[in-house]
Amino acid sequence: MVKVIKAGKSQEEVVANDTKVAEIVSGALKDVETRGDQAVRELSEKFDKWSPESFKLSESEIKEIVAQVPDHVIEDIKFAQTNIKAFAEAQLASLHDVEVENIPGVILGHKNIPVDSVGCYIPGGRYPMVASAHMSVLTAKVAGVKRVIACTPPINGEIPKATIAAMYLAGADEIYLLGGIQAMGAMAIGTETIESVDMIVGPGNAFVAEAKRQLYGRVGIDLFAGPTETLVVADHTADAEMIATDLLGQGEHGPTSPGALITTSEELAHETIKEIARQLETLPTADVASVSWEDYGQVLVVDSIEEARVEADRMAYEHVEILTENPDYFLENMTNYGCLFLGPETNVAYGDKVIGTNHTLPTKGAARYTGGLWVGKFIKTVTYQKVTPEATAYIGEYAARLCRLENFEGHARQADLRVSRYGKN
Repeated sequence: MVKVIKAGKSQEEVVANDTKVAEIVSGALKDVETRGDQAVRELSEKFDKWSPESFKLSESEIKEIVAQVPDHVIEDIKFAQTNIKAFAEAQLASLHDVEVENIPGVILGHKNIPVDSVGCYIPGGRYPMVASAHMSVLTAKVAGVKRVIACTPPINGEIPKATIAAMYLAGADEIYLLGGIQAMGAMAIGTETIESVDMIVGPGNAFVAEAKRQLYGRVGIDLFAGPTETLVVADHTADAEMIATDLLGQGEHGPTSPGALITTSEELAHETIKEIARQLETLPTADVASVSWEDYGQVLVVDSIEEARVEADRMAYEHVEILTENPDYFLENMTNYGCLFLGPETNVAYGDKVIGTNHTLPTKGAARYTGGLWVGKFIKTVTYQKVTPEATAYIGEYAARLCRLENFEGHARQADLRVSRYGKN
């Protein structure tokens, strides 16, 4: 039986907030579609107080910016990108073209073809998400995407130099200092000066996530990524300090970032709540993390590890840390999660920044049907078929009958023609 020690906001309250965001995004995207560059410029002035002569950075501007980034920062970025590239390359190696002759004379196959062009959004604001450049731009390049453009907003009127350096080192073909809805709209819809792309990817705030949702169909997307979610599953072997640290560490992303604890120990549940209150007294980002915990934090006590697994799968959170005696039980049995972090030695921050797995992951229950961003998201698996004259005469008779079974006479005649033309041979 599940005992709720602390509950977050109701689903009704969450939906009401989403509706307000959707209305703002819809109006902005229509404006971009109607007025192009002028709308983009006005939105940038309104939201970012940013209106340069050109949003696109020239090659010389990029190199000048990168030259100003301290050497140790460049080294750290390269370390992270080496790990992320290596894992992406390993994932790419797992994808194979296929060709089989499943009936004599009938050749069927599939090919893996990279998307032609991709737009990557790298968030800025209070937290310049340097790592998102590695996760999106670099992964797209490993997949073989020919044109990768990247957008990031200015921060208080300043250029986020480390983020630009990460975009450049990751291999971005075009870099724009442009943020929010206007960036997503410009990349997906296109303007007089920004050529549209086939796919947009990357995390962002509620407005960026909603823009992706509304633009889906016009372009492809990686996934619907909302506010960061973190779930810790813990038993008697875990400690409150680590749980509190890891939940608050992700809660600082934003005031709507859910954090949850599922534990078999009611004592640990109460200790964790006290420890969170203690850490909030000194956490520099407590102004954000305290709101996310108060409004969206949850603490559940369950009777067994199996019940913990059932509840964790039901919640289908983005990040799931396993702090139990046997973490591999969850690796073997859990099915709904964005990324698993197994054991106290690892944590979500590793996945967010440096270790090699991708940090753009499913939220709001999407882990029930999709994984996160990876090389395969940038690749289309397309099929083909080739048939010999003898085989088409054989297959055609089956096809004609099956088409007529569904009242598709025109379909059936395609098959009839092959039977009559090649059956003679």
